[in-house]
Amino acid sequence: MEIKTTPLEGLLILKPKVFNDSRGYFFESYQDQRYKQFGINEHFVQDNLSYSTKNVIRGLHFQKPPYAQGKLVSVFKGKVLDVVLDLRKNSPTFGNHFSIELSEENHLQLWIPVGFAHGFSVLSEFALFSYKCTNYYHQASEDGILYNDSTLKIDWNVENPIVSEKDLQLQEFKHFQTPFNI
Repeated sequence: MEIKTTPLEGLLILKPKVFNDSRGYFFESYQDQRYKQFGINEHFVQDNLSYSTKNVIRGLHFQKPPYAQGKLVSVFKGKVLDVVLDLRKNSPTFGNHFSIELSEENHLQLWIPVGFAHGFSVLSEFALFSYKCTNYYHQASEDGILYNDSTLKIDWNVENPIVSEKDLQLQEFKHFQTPFNI
């Protein structure tokens, strides 16, 4: 496995070792001891899978403490632009975002610790997206930032976005009061 840091402290790009042959490929999508060696000392309690079609944007989502979640995300089928926004009050990169293409071809995973908002746009005809979470979903704690907030200037690489009504009601970053005192 290869691991790379990003400009946002704690946010990691992981590339599992993939074994290809004439039958296809095999790789370990998660192995507790190996991930702990790379500093991901989390206990995962919930796995989520979402199916989305081309031009769908989901996000930017997070859960407030004490139900905040760390996430290990990857794409099983298709291709997405994955976007993460730093919401940590004491971080030198507070309000900055990072994006990366995740796909079934590159097999990349992204470790998103607590204190970040997360979203993605679907670049392929459809995408099957996996979230491995460190805390359970808690509806009353869910929150988010408006995906097209003009101050964030996120390029989602989508011309005609398809966004849920719920996500269109999320707050602008300028009105955001972070619950993450980290």
